[in-house]
Amino acid sequence: MTTDPLLLAVDDEAGILRLMKLELSAQGFRVITATDGESALRLAEEQRPDAILLDVMMPEITGIEVMRRIREHSNVPILLVTARDKDADKVRGLELGADDYIVKPFSPDELGARVRAVLRRALGGDTERVVHAGDVEIDLMRRLVTRGGESVSVTRTEWLLLQHLAVNAGKVMLNTELLTKVWGPEYRDDLQYLRVWISRLRGKLEETPSNPQIIKTLQGIGYLFEANDESTSEHATATP
Repeated sequence: MTTDPLLLAVDDEAGILRLMKLELSAQGFRVITATDGESALRLAEEQRPDAILLDVMMPEITGIEVMRRIREHSNVPILLVTARDKDADKVRGLELGADDYIVKPFSPDELGARVRAVLRRALGGDTERVVHAGDVEIDLMRRLVTRGGESVSVTRTEWLLLQHLAVNAGKVMLNTELLTKVWGPEYRDDLQYLRVWISRLRGKLEETPSNPQIIKTLQGIGYLFEANDESTSEHATATP
């Protein structure tokens, strides 16, 4: 039985879809395809792919709407494929639940690198530590987050970013360091990308996200996770 990752590629342009399937298959992935939103939703439910490449601009049901419906029941990594190279469009896609984006036209190498990066993030890492910050508790081994005793739901990418920050509590984490560790070296200069995910975490953990006390910004440098003094650790390591 094959263990190669299964990808669902969705695009209403037959040429683009053929290119994605050809190139990704050559790089060792199994690829199934859909040409419209309804087919994409059905295949996502039936086949349970390891990641989804989703065209944004599709007729009838847009890629954003497909992603919204998938996010109602799944945290499968989603990589948006878009012809728009505008920061506002990228940020909107990330805020709505995408794990990454790629702009047409793209090279086969970039396509494969982006897919491998989102799959790598989805695998996570193992730690042995419970970190406290205000009324937030982060169990890094069990991958549980609570705030005021209530469970906090985080996505895979949010968890990996939080994990690296919490493991290094009290230490300044450089922007480039976080981007490289969580997303891979190909993302080391994408500061807007990091800001979006930090904002999402603050919205879930901070009492006042606009005045953060847990995840603090060092302008132009990076971020600092402010843990309580009683936070304890044994062996805290995170997968790069």
